[in-house]
Amino acid sequence: MIMGLEYAFMRHALAAGTAIAVVSAAVGYFVTLRRQAFAAHALSHVGFAGAAGAILLSLDPYVGLFVITFLAALGLAWSGHRLSERDVGVGMILMFSLGLGVLFLNLYTANAQAAMSILFGSIVGVTTGQAWLSVGVAIGALVLLAAMVRPLLYMSLNEEAAAGRGVPVKWLNTLFLGLLAITVAIAVPIIGALLIFALLVGPPAAAQLLSKNVLAGILTAVALGVGETWAGIGCAYYIGYPASTWIASLSFLVYLGTTAIGSWRERGSKDSTAAMAAGPAGKGF
Repeated sequence: MIMGLEYAFMRHALAAGTAIAVVSAAVGYFVTLRRQAFAAHALSHVGFAGAAGAILLSLDPYVGLFVITFLAALGLAWSGHRLSERDVGVGMILMFSLGLGVLFLNLYTANAQAAMSILFGSIVGVTTGQAWLSVGVAIGALVLLAAMVRPLLYMSLNEEAAAGRGVPVKWLNTLFLGLLAITVAIAVPIIGALLIFALLVGPPAAAQLLSKNVLAGILTAVALGVGETWAGIGCAYYIGYPASTWIASLSFLVYLGTTAIGSWRERGSKDSTAAMAAGPAGKGF
């Protein structure tokens, strides 16, 4: 059977991986558009600290992931109005969460495998409950994103103009960062805190190089994310090595390819413009 679909763990991995890839690509499109990749990076490390703390307290890692990551998102949202202030807030939260995560792992040494799963993910170890949770949370996150997509896009393109038109910029930014926190929380156990960028930033960044249309860009990002996830799981099944490593590597290669395509398109556009400008001059007009 293709990709071992006769095995329950493969079906769980594909279901959870697909759900996470879709929501990560959709949310990640606005992360890259709003230049908040650093915030996504920080929240993934906050998730690492939250999950490690939950394990230390003998709680479900998902509890620590959701609670701590969401609280950190609220802190980021209210850390400052200007970009420089936000970057300082993100940096401080990142530094603090990394320190906490290392402390928790040093205090809890009984289960090294759990720590490795937090850092690098364990997509082939997804249980039935985790798969259903990932799918359910992903659907809820997508519904929320769809409800706020128009004002969010307006705010992402011109925050000052959006505020002038009455868009509640502060609250919308808080809501979006909360949505980002939820996305990170469901993705960390699958792809890992260190490799979350592979799905959250890689496909959207590549899609924005391929299409300037928002809807087409989001759909392209989703297609790339799902394709990379399935290919990564397939490579892990047939070749070996962790699926998260394959997914991250494929995301990187796809981004390099789209960068090359974007450069080629831009060069061709400049050459066409130059030829059109030189044409009339060459004819003596």
